[in-house]
Amino acid sequence: MIDSVLERLTRLHPKVIDLSLDRVLTLLDKLGHPQNLLPPVIHVAGTNGKGSTVAFLRAFCEAAGLRAHVYTSPHLVRFAERIRVGGQIISDDALLALLEEIEQVNGDDPITFFEITTAAAFLAFSRNPADVVILETGLGGRLDATNVVERPALTVITPIAMDHESFLGGRIEAVAAEKAGIMKRGIACILADQGRAVSKVLEARSLEMGVPLIKEGKDFFVRATPDGGTLYKGVAQELELPPPALLGAFQMRNAAVALAALERLSLGEKPPILPEFAAAALSLGMKTVQWPARLQRLTAGPLVDLLPDGWELYLDGGHNPHAAEAIARHLRSWRDKPLLGVFGILANKDVDGYLGHMATRFHSLRTVAIPGEAATLSAEDAALCATKHFAMDAKPADCVDGALRALIAGHPGPARVLICGSLYLAGTVLADNS
Repeated sequence: MIDSVLERLTRLHPKVIDLSLDRVLTLLDKLGHPQNLLPPVIHVAGTNGKGSTVAFLRAFCEAAGLRAHVYTSPHLVRFAERIRVGGQIISDDALLALLEEIEQVNGDDPITFFEITTAAAFLAFSRNPADVVILETGLGGRLDATNVVERPALTVITPIAMDHESFLGGRIEAVAAEKAGIMKRGIACILADQGRAVSKVLEARSLEMGVPLIKEGKDFFVRATPDGGTLYKGVAQELELPPPALLGAFQMRNAAVALAALERLSLGEKPPILPEFAAAALSLGMKTVQWPARLQRLTAGPLVDLLPDGWELYLDGGHNPHAAEAIARHLRSWRDKPLLGVFGILANKDVDGYLGHMATRFHSLRTVAIPGEAATLSAEDAALCATKHFAMDAKPADCVDGALRALIAGHPGPARVLICGSLYLAGTVLADNS
């Protein structure tokens, strides 16, 4: 039922991405402006790390006993994953009721899939009590459908890199300008560390809008402690916390951005927007944070069952060169076992840029087309590209299952296998392995 309603609504505006606020504002006006009836909103934009930062924010808030509404995209397996109401993924019945309401109110007006999702989230959030809303942009920022909240409590911008150039512009400055569009006059913005060109754009926008900036490397810092923990130094506090449950050194930085956001809302605002967070709650959040398909280890399921004893299976949905660089840096620490890969990616991504960082990390690589995606790069073209980047044993496979079997047959000893290249591929893997 949910899928049939979404299909009908999507047909009203078949273009998948069409950045504009006009359509969603018209729809929200008909729905009674639910975006103006929300608890305090933390609005998060960026290219990489924004989903993980949202996951840390949610984990910290829930560990402190706060009710958090959370909106993320895209989903991996089920559409409902995008909308968490008070800590729980929205039920199918509740989502279906919202979609049918939106369908009736919208009528035959053009609308995009993402705008439907956003309107459904705002409706759900406005009708259920919570302490905070954590809102992730979909694409860009300035014209993103989430950018209709006029007075968020705080904005957050995670690392910005080249991605979606056909929509955001072919220069990093243009991408940064779009992301900077979530800044609101006089409202503080937490900034992850950025490159020089990006920083100039963001700082110019902050001056124009009178936005106080809280910057990584200037106002807050994070580093690993000698015993493997996390030391966070902020504007108002210093905390020693456990390592994050999410793998990768870059996740420590995402955690720090989330900590800086909560520090600002609980200690840096007068009166405080959120209550002060106890160190015990923040420690619990670091231990319990979850964000699927980000160097996620799969420990059960049909794909895991294919592996011999001593083998490990991991999944990552990063799909641009900046993400690949961060992942590849972490893979250097995986030295006790050979690393084998299964790779699939959309043809409109920077495939050379991604594989330029990743290809040499694998002892063997099997490439696949992403099932059900018309824009997928073929397995054969992906293998040719990987070989160009010095992946000596890169061959196409018919499917993920077949790729795993081929890798197992070619490597007698224990190994790690990383399935990577696309969130769409990751969603397929999670569905197949459930």
